[in-house]
Amino acid sequence: MNWPFTPSGRVTETYAAGLLRTMLETSSPSYHERELADFLVEAMTGLGFAAHIDDVGNAIGVIERGDGPTLMLLGHMDTVPGHVPVRSEDGRLYGRGAVDAKGPLAAMICAAAGAVDFPGRIVVIGVVEEETPSSRGAMAIRARHERPDALIIGEPSGWSSVVLGYKGKLDLRYTVKCAATHPSNPVPKASELAVSCWNALLDLLGPDASHAVFDRPGPTLCRLNADLTSASMDLSIRTPPGFDDEKLVRELRERLAEGELKVLNAVSACRVGRADPVVRALVTGIRRLHAQPRLVLKTATSDMNTLAEVWDVPMATYGPGDSSLDHADDEHIVLADYLRGIDVLTIAIAELAHLPGRTGDLVGAAPPPLRSIK
Repeated sequence: MNWPFTPSGRVTETYAAGLLRTMLETSSPSYHERELADFLVEAMTGLGFAAHIDDVGNAIGVIERGDGPTLMLLGHMDTVPGHVPVRSEDGRLYGRGAVDAKGPLAAMICAAAGAVDFPGRIVVIGVVEEETPSSRGAMAIRARHERPDALIIGEPSGWSSVVLGYKGKLDLRYTVKCAATHPSNPVPKASELAVSCWNALLDLLGPDASHAVFDRPGPTLCRLNADLTSASMDLSIRTPPGFDDEKLVRELRERLAEGELKVLNAVSACRVGRADPVVRALVTGIRRLHAQPRLVLKTATSDMNTLAEVWDVPMATYGPGDSSLDHADDEHIVLADYLRGIDVLTIAIAELAHLPGRTGDLVGAAPPPLRSIK
């Protein structure tokens, strides 16, 4: 890649595009992120970060520019499996992870490197295993790193949208074994018990359960292997704020005639207000690029959930890219939107130099209306 900086200290568009392309060319499915982490440490070091890989494999870069606030920008390096040939076509850059979430992470790196006037500490992190139930990378960050003064999570929101919250997630596994018997025997078979478990879950969640509505739970039958003698089933419930996970598990167990129900993973929903300082900073960046910001809620789950469970700090999720292309066979990002995302983040970083309780409250126009999307 060419010299990365303009005379004003901003990262050049040529460098930014080349950085993202190299990231896409570096395969990094979950549990196999090390090659990308090595590349990002080298790239961030060249951009002026003090960079290293921690003991779980996260790539961490730090820029110290004074004793002001600490801002953390956190995205994930891993992708779902599957190969999308890397190519540029009609202003779009194709590749696995282009939107989910190498595009947002690359935009964060470029914006942080070019934020020459920020008076504090900027920490950029590419975490491992976000696409897995454990979220091991983000779990390690929240356990070992000092809480920042503000946090931006890198996920595709669309360059002119800001995500205020995500549903939570409850992952369950039901297993059951039965004695071998003839199919005509009236005793319950393992396959039938698994179906009964699924039906009991739907009944407990009620007729209004939906993945399309933020304030309602949404169930998914993710996996089912079953015959007459054994069955194993994975269930996932996307949960709204305030949902009682323990009550649901207890009541579902009470309805099971046989078998075992295990909790594989649970994370709470998260949501910030429209007046959150990070939200307002990102909204300011979008408006300065002459767009009308959208504030959205997502019915999926991200590392924002994991960090919000323990860090009560200003935060929001932002990143260029169309989230409807997450995991798609034609995953791609519009390069112009990627560059706009860098500009929005650069402006937001400058706005966050004035965090509440340090140099005064953030001042901005009234936030736009809130929408709910998948």
